[in-house]
Amino acid sequence: MQRHQTLASTQDAAIAAAHAGDPGRLAILTNIQTNGRGSRGRAWASADGNFYVSLLIRPETPIPTGHYALLAGIALHDALAPCAQNLMLKWPNDLLLNGAKLGGILIDAAFTPQNTLDWVVIGIGANLKTAPEIPGRATCCLPPPQPEPEDLLKSLLNALDHHAAGQNIVEEWLKNAHPPGTHLDIHTPTRHITGVFETITAQGALKLQNIAEPISSGEVFLGRVAS
Repeated sequence: MQRHQTLASTQDAAIAAAHAGDPGRLAILTNIQTNGRGSRGRAWASADGNFYVSLLIRPETPIPTGHYALLAGIALHDALAPCAQNLMLKWPNDLLLNGAKLGGILIDAAFTPQNTLDWVVIGIGANLKTAPEIPGRATCCLPPPQPEPEDLLKSLLNALDHHAAGQNIVEEWLKNAHPPGTHLDIHTPTRHITGVFETITAQGALKLQNIAEPISSGEVFLGRVAS
């Protein structure tokens, strides 16, 4: 593990380690990020006291690339479950507490010339002590007492190892996610979709009721659960 007080971006540091040939199973943890980034090119506010880590993995056994965000979400949910009730995963990469964003996941990956997965970097941020403002989104932090980042990392890595060894990542994710029947409002780079959540495909894509084509990426807003 690399431990820093301040770092521009744990994600960029882990990617640089991958390009430099690091063998993987590397965790880069910092107290503060000066240039943290989230999904869709957004900046990730990174005040002192919260949790910022990136994990470099070189897969030993092939799993669908779309499963890494699901796997990280399950592990983060498990690691924080002793700290708060009413946690819920939201596709594709958020952890909510009482409906407000508590944490997020960012995935970067590279492939070999043979089109096999070379490495994956999983970036995870969680609001332990403070909640940044995000336009159009409710955010929150954990109630006290909040765990120390090092302790949370240990729990997270244990949960990752536990779930990575299983074959039921989709099923485990669904147990802790918005239920079937939830109305979803989805923004992709090319279209705006509204529908009712049905399930997650074997590849980790979003499946809506009455819409044949699964959705592989997008920004999701939750609505009511259908009666």
